[in-house]
Amino acid sequence: MFGISYYKADSSTYVIQTTGGKVRRTGKGLGFFYHPAFTSVAAIPTNVQESPFIFSLQTSDFQTVKVQGQITWRVADPEITAEMLNFNLKKGTAAYVSEDPLKLSDRVVRTVQSAVQGLVAAATLREALALNRQQVGAMRPQIGSEKALLALGIEIMNVVIASIAPTTETARALEAEAREAILQEADDAIYARRKSAVEQERVIKEAELQTQLSLQQKEQEIEESRILNERAILRGQTETERDRLQAQIEAENQRRKYVELNAANGKQMADAEAYAISARLKAYTELPVDNLKAMAMAHMEPEQLMAMAFETLAQNAGKIGEVNITPDLFSRLLRKTEKK
Repeated sequence: MFGISYYKADSSTYVIQTTGGKVRRTGKGLGFFYHPAFTSVAAIPTNVQESPFIFSLQTSDFQTVKVQGQITWRVADPEITAEMLNFNLKKGTAAYVSEDPLKLSDRVVRTVQSAVQGLVAAATLREALALNRQQVGAMRPQIGSEKALLALGIEIMNVVIASIAPTTETARALEAEAREAILQEADDAIYARRKSAVEQERVIKEAELQTQLSLQQKEQEIEESRILNERAILRGQTETERDRLQAQIEAENQRRKYVELNAANGKQMADAEAYAISARLKAYTELPVDNLKAMAMAHMEPEQLMAMAFETLAQNAGKIGEVNITPDLFSRLLRKTEKK
């Protein structure tokens, strides 16, 4: 009716209504009636957008790598973006009159490509393949401070590098090299294990030999101690035997001295006794026989006197006519003899 149109933007779209070269309305989620013949409407999406990318870049050692990732961005200042790019809608429709809105993502991706290319070009192939998240994250402020993006009112929220891959031939060469390195490491590990086993075996052998040597030394010490003990025992036995023999010698010497002294004493006693006997015999020889008999009879027992009396009778039997001896005399003598 009368060419009047109605426009309603969503909450993430920033709208700029211009009438007669003057901005009439700005803001998100606006809704209004307008006349397409006199009014232009610019709709700038402000929501977060993600733009995937894949670059074919060259490293400092002239090797080609493919960098794949994604950038997250949004329009932070839609008024600046609307001044630099054409976000006007076609009259009466929601389509854009130019391709600027569609090429905005490509502009952002090219800016990221420039930053990533500078990072990859300064590294060798191995360094580029080893780029980590921290190194890629370090270039985010650099990308965010790009004048081209700031001039467009774009804010970079995140940059993610999904993969950095070499060409197929280079990958095969790296795989072969890595495989050889792994095999070499495996061989080194086997060699190290065998070397360690040999070393352990050597250590064990040395420990066994050391143990045997220690045992032999202990056995030698024991044998030496045994010999020393035997020598000490033999020495003690020898000294004991020598002392015993010395004691026997001393005892024999004492016995010899005793025998000599006893013999000397016996000789002296015999000489004295012989002298006494000879003196008595001399005295007896000088005395008369009757005196001797009287002396002998003075010390005789009655039985002895009877025996001498019978002996005298026997000697003088021719002179004696008759003698009477009663049995009582013999019985008395026998009783005295039995009592003794």
